[in-house]
Amino acid sequence: MNLLALFLPMWALSSTFLFFLLDARPESTFSTNSRPALLAKKEPISFFSAKMETQSPGLPMAPMDKVVHHQDLNKRILIALVVASSLLGAILVFLSCFCIHRMKNSKNSSLKGKQNFEAGNGHSLSPVLGKLNSLTMVGNKDSIAVMEYELLEAATNNFQENNLLGEGGHGRVYKARVNEKLLAAVKKLEGVGRNVQREFENEMNWLTKIQHQNIISLLGYCIHDEAKFLVYEIMQNGSLESQLHGPTHGSALTWLLRMKIAVDVARGLEYLHEHCNPPVVHRDIKSSNILLDSNFNAKLSDFGLAVNSGIKAKSVKLSGTLGYVAPEYLLHVVLLELLMGRKPVEMISEDQCLSIVTWAMPQLTDRSKLPNIVDPVIKDTMDLRHLYQVAAVAVLCVQQEPSYRPLITDVLHSLIPLVPLELGGSLRITEPLPSA
Repeated sequence: MNLLALFLPMWALSSTFLFFLLDARPESTFSTNSRPALLAKKEPISFFSAKMETQSPGLPMAPMDKVVHHQDLNKRILIALVVASSLLGAILVFLSCFCIHRMKNSKNSSLKGKQNFEAGNGHSLSPVLGKLNSLTMVGNKDSIAVMEYELLEAATNNFQENNLLGEGGHGRVYKARVNEKLLAAVKKLEGVGRNVQREFENEMNWLTKIQHQNIISLLGYCIHDEAKFLVYEIMQNGSLESQLHGPTHGSALTWLLRMKIAVDVARGLEYLHEHCNPPVVHRDIKSSNILLDSNFNAKLSDFGLAVNSGIKAKSVKLSGTLGYVAPEYLLHVVLLELLMGRKPVEMISEDQCLSIVTWAMPQLTDRSKLPNIVDPVIKDTMDLRHLYQVAAVAVLCVQQEPSYRPLITDVLHSLIPLVPLELGGSLRITEPLPSA
């Protein structure tokens, strides 16, 4: 349409130019009579013809002169048509080149802007999204692919049990081999209840806006009949819950790796609280929603219960907000799980359970008892000063008075010195630590 809008004025201009050329030509009508009255009404065709009429006013024009003038007229018309056609052709070529150049520049600018946006958020999706470009999709919404159901069905082998990665309250998560280079995780939400719809909409709403290295990336979604599907990046080491309480019982998680996971979780929460405006409250921080990639980098997942705090200020304590469990408290529970290797709630009998927080609090403040509650897998593998510091942070996070609890930023800055430089902290290790 833009090309047509530019072409039409050019065509009109060229047509006008041609009209003036033709209109400016000498008259082709000649008088063959010798009557002076008629000659007085006609303009001479040229200086030569006017001279002839002046000298011989009563004589008719010779036929040869008429033929010559017709030939001259035809040549002028031909030249005008050639010039106009050449001009139009040149204009079309110029406009085509201009449009192609503009489209390329626009595409490059969009790509550069997207890369800058990702870099500014500390997380790049280009390698993953690049692998999705060749897939069969039906659209794109806010940089999230709208994927076809047939693709997900084939990638999960018709959602076979052997591809099941886990399940939650509203659905199950399957491993999907999208192509030879890309694995993904597909969450299948079934049902038409309000909670299912809310979880789906919340995940879409938050994960299309939030991009961070410690927050799971949403790659695409699909709606098929009453089922809804969310496609995430694959996390090869599963959840923190499966690592600590699964078949391996935390054997792959050294003390330093556990501290790194704690720092990753704190960084993700700090981003939500301090760098999102208004702040975002996750409301469901637990080991099953902390996922680990192949290098044990931790990422927060499951934003189905996340809400906007409604507070515009950036550095604000969210621990006093009513209606949900404070994130500092939930982080405290995660720290205890990493420290002790025990579940948050353990069944003592059929009708009685024990909270890890209630059981551990008296021992966290007693340095003589603290080493005895540490997970046997990592016992005696850490500097005791670091163990005491983690215990102190955990105790502060569960203070009854919300104003006494630390900001997530304070928790993060307390844990970073416990993690080696190689793992994203600031600790310089000068002596080898005892092996597990």
